[in-house]
Amino acid sequence: MRTVRASTFTIKSASIKSKSASTSVVLNGARSIRLHEPLFWEQSLTEIAETVGMRRVHIIAWRDLDDPEAGGSELHAHRIATLWADAGIQVTTRTSAVVDQRSTIERSGYKARRSGGRYSVFPRAALEAAYLSLGQIDGLVEIWNGMPFLSPLWAHVPKIVFLHHVHAEMWRMTLPTWLARIGELTEQRLAPLVYRGTRIVTLSESSRAEIASMLKLPLENIVVVPPGVDERFSPLGPGSKTGHPLLLAVGRLVPVKRFELLLDVFSRLHERYPELEALIVGEGYKREFLQNRIDRLGAAGWIKLLGRVEDDNLVELYRRAWVLVSTSLREGWGMTVTEAAACGTPAVVTKIAGHADAVVDGETGFLVEDTHQMVDRVSRLIEDELLRRRMGAAAADRASQFTWEATAKGALIALAEEALAKQRGSRHTVRKT
Repeated sequence: MRTVRASTFTIKSASIKSKSASTSVVLNGARSIRLHEPLFWEQSLTEIAETVGMRRVHIIAWRDLDDPEAGGSELHAHRIATLWADAGIQVTTRTSAVVDQRSTIERSGYKARRSGGRYSVFPRAALEAAYLSLGQIDGLVEIWNGMPFLSPLWAHVPKIVFLHHVHAEMWRMTLPTWLARIGELTEQRLAPLVYRGTRIVTLSESSRAEIASMLKLPLENIVVVPPGVDERFSPLGPGSKTGHPLLLAVGRLVPVKRFELLLDVFSRLHERYPELEALIVGEGYKREFLQNRIDRLGAAGWIKLLGRVEDDNLVELYRRAWVLVSTSLREGWGMTVTEAAACGTPAVVTKIAGHADAVVDGETGFLVEDTHQMVDRVSRLIEDELLRRRMGAAAADRASQFTWEATAKGALIALAEEALAKQRGSRHTVRKT
């Protein structure tokens, strides 16, 4: 692995070749999941579940979709749970509590149980799931989002683990030093030992390579199932764009998204294009800090923090924007990039794992290594309408290949393969060393 240090971004890249003998298939427009049982692709979700007896699935995760800090991971889990439930699978999600909301709800056909604090949810949910795995559930999905639940130590049913990306620097960006150190040691030392023989499901080929490289997990054990895009995200044509440059950023207002760097990019671009407008959609505990910085830049008139917006309003913003931008440090994919692409809007984003698959560099947008490159690439798109239209059309065409149905099927096949291996008497479908 090599580390490239740019003026403001640090980009880690890894190049690893798979030695897996299993079959690769094209999923959501990309060569992705590596299968031992490719015939599953001929079956519906219901048929796959019936084939392996996957009637009851338990999903454990840190946060629920209704959590104020919910993001792409929670949306991803919700989409899959919904489609699995539609297929007749009894799905339950178990997460930490949501303040001022009921502990158990029915949502989109599945049951969501929310109790426990930010830290206590890990032992509590693990103990509950361990008991359920003794005969009350047929499959388990662990969502490893920072701190793991360590399911390989206690789960007695077929299981898969969703791991969108390595957290790495994120620990020290969000936690006190002593807690960050615990997180780092858990991710880098303990978890790789525990998960070495476990089927990991991630979102992109670049994340797959990074997980294998940084956590020393066998590459053959990691399968790729890209996220989908909701059908409501669609283009309306060039006439839907604003008459002045409109830049859009969408994401939680948290340190890993590095919006403070984006504000500097906006400021430099505004000096070149005084009519430019910049909108940031999302909530988070960095909002006050960012608003103060906007005020100090004297940019309150043209940089707006919109907070959370309704789905229909978000679609409209994607359609109106000239360019989607992101300075994020870590992503499993960058689902907002594909949502914007589906609306005909190209992206200029950091060259990191995840983004490297969400954007086809030079075709659907640009991948950049520092803020100077970001200013340059956004400027090119602002000044060249034909380039902007061409990239927007290419982005929309590529985004049309991504569906949540394919995502739900890919994830269920990964779980079904584990169940089939268990039924055949094989302990694992993956390598342990």
